[in-house]
Amino acid sequence: MGKTHGIEAYLEAIYILDTEGDTVSPSRLADYLGVARPTVTQTVHRLTELGYAKSGPDKVIQLTPRGQERAEAIVRRHRLLERWLTDELGLDWADAHVEAAKLEHSVSPLVEQRLFERLGHPTTCPHGNVIPGSGATQPRGIPLSDLPAPAAGRVVRIVELAEEDLDLLRFLHRAGLVPGERVRRLRPASPYEAGIQVEVRGATYALDEAVARRILVHPDVQEESTA
Repeated sequence: MGKTHGIEAYLEAIYILDTEGDTVSPSRLADYLGVARPTVTQTVHRLTELGYAKSGPDKVIQLTPRGQERAEAIVRRHRLLERWLTDELGLDWADAHVEAAKLEHSVSPLVEQRLFERLGHPTTCPHGNVIPGSGATQPRGIPLSDLPAPAAGRVVRIVELAEEDLDLLRFLHRAGLVPGERVRRLRPASPYEAGIQVEVRGATYALDEAVARRILVHPDVQEESTA
């Protein structure tokens, strides 16, 4: 999430963790943001005072409607900026993510709307995650690690949580494990070979299972069944 962890960064983090199906506890939020747990406790208390979040006896943190609205606005600006930085300025995924985090807090509603129009009303960020307010729903898929071998499919999106690993973003972008790209999971040549073996753009990679779980795909069942 970067080195600054103000109110907006917390709202964005809670939103992302929640939309990816995580239970947003203080410890999970601290791990995601890379901050101390007492810091999270203090900031969540502040969010509650401002009417942006709430938590019950189980300490699970939830956004209020007001907090949800503000978080969606932040995420929308971030993902639009990522789209602009990659599509028009040619930045790689990692650099675009870092620069978008710097710019997202200073983009006015006017500039945001012009960006949206300039980019042709995109519905997702470069990694396939839906842009709030675009009218689209989050693309569905199964983890690449759950694709049987041998089988093929197309990448739908990269789970948002993977975006905090900049080296992973660079690898995925460079390897071509991007939305819309066809990927084939291979059967290991021997039972002693480790990793999830995949082929994309003519190259073969052995992915760690944790990485493969962050890549969602649509299985290409029809093509494989007729092969």
